[in-house]
Amino acid sequence: MSRIGAKAIGIPSGVTVEIKNRVVHVKGSKGELTYALLPEVDVTVDGSVATVKRILENGEAKARHGLTRALIVNMISGVSNGHERKIEIVGVGYKALIKGKTLNLNLGYSHPIDFALPEGIEVIQDEKNKNILTFKGIDKQLVGQVAADIRSLRPPEPYKGKGIRYSDEQVRRKAGKAAAAKGAAA
Repeated sequence: MSRIGAKAIGIPSGVTVEIKNRVVHVKGSKGELTYALLPEVDVTVDGSVATVKRILENGEAKARHGLTRALIVNMISGVSNGHERKIEIVGVGYKALIKGKTLNLNLGYSHPIDFALPEGIEVIQDEKNKNILTFKGIDKQLVGQVAADIRSLRPPEPYKGKGIRYSDEQVRRKAGKAAAAKGAAA
């Protein structure tokens, strides 16, 4: 039995969960999300509690049981509270500028990069440090994917730590050639 999938899902007040034609519709104060159920699982809603049940008993069904529950919980928290992901831009001359639904990035390349933000994603630039960006939205997967796409434009490098990193990411630093040579000579 899936430990995650077996847990009941609490539905907070102000959020409605409906199942129509094997599609879960979640509505809340921040918006609406939908999810088409996989053929191995079924969802039932009873008052303020939703439960996920397996239809089949094979390995794929067991894995998708927990997956479906986690996705529905993320949908419920997204439409009620929203999701956010912070990134930091580290490096001399590296900067970001928000122009409407486009994020203009200068990352040490010979040209600036214009990143078009998808619908449903909002970017907030920190007032004190302009190189800290917060991505907000109701779809957890989309928020994480946008942050990952921007991070992939200039991932943090291990020698000086320059690049784009998540705010909670620790970049393991390496010793450069000069430090390695000093250690070998001693």
